[in-house]
Amino acid sequence: MLSRVANNLFWMGRYIERSEHIARYLNVNYFASLDAPNELSQSRQFVLKSMRFMVGNPVADENEVLDEEKVLYDIALDPNNHYSIISNIKAARENANSARDLISTELYESINRFYHFVLNYDADFFVKKGLYDFTIRTTERSAILRGKIRATLLHDQVYAIIMLGLNIERATQIIRIINAKFHDATYAKGSYGDQVANSFEWSTLLKCMESYDMMRRFYKKTPTSITTLEFLVLNGDCPRSMMNCLNQICGHMGVLDKTKHPEKNSTAFLVGKLRSEFKYMSVEEIEPNVQGFIEHVHNKLFAISKTMEGEFFNY
Repeated sequence: MLSRVANNLFWMGRYIERSEHIARYLNVNYFASLDAPNELSQSRQFVLKSMRFMVGNPVADENEVLDEEKVLYDIALDPNNHYSIISNIKAARENANSARDLISTELYESINRFYHFVLNYDADFFVKKGLYDFTIRTTERSAILRGKIRATLLHDQVYAIIMLGLNIERATQIIRIINAKFHDATYAKGSYGDQVANSFEWSTLLKCMESYDMMRRFYKKTPTSITTLEFLVLNGDCPRSMMNCLNQICGHMGVLDKTKHPEKNSTAFLVGKLRSEFKYMSVEEIEPNVQGFIEHVHNKLFAISKTMEGEFFNY
């Protein structure tokens, strides 16, 4: 397989996963504010600023009044914004086109339908009353694509590369969403006793990751900072946890790098090192300095992605 084609497959997976997380973040935060327990969390301006923060375009002036329709359009359907959902789906389709002979017809047609759905979605309807419909259908179509990847491709190097992209992007989006909701919890000052540890934003975070019900089933109590971080970072049985993503990444790396003892600072070495760090980590080490932990993990994931690019995709 050409390095260029492998790179296209890898980024196709990343763009699919990224678009889903952005869509779910828009949906959950917008509608969760209706049930928020304090006045600030109910504020539409607070929600819009949280959306901007999550996609990497934070508001510089806290006193700035955001236009709701413009923010929603910018994040979802503005083709000129690199972080918008439409830009991500367009990029996923372009990468799929470049690797057309290696993926199934069923997968390609699903990507193409997804692209045309987003491209033809009425922007005026979306910003006025189509947010729920658009975001739900986007997350559902993303799930369909993952199903097509698992069910219609040979589980060989092509599959491993796509799944590496999916899981590295998922891990990145988990840490970005944790960062955004920790920022919100710090700013909103939750109304249930402790100012941050019992904030409503932890429940919103779990819903953003589709993990709220399973977290309640596992702990049988209201989410707090400790239980939420433990569940989304260290619980390998949660499909949207950092630990699960690292387990998946290690497994798929084994298909590309079969050496028993990976070379120092190779992709397999860095992935295994980070997974071992998580395996023997306790949430008590994370909770006192959440921001430092977020920066540490984000830097590690960036280093893994850059090393992988140089090792497998350099052309």
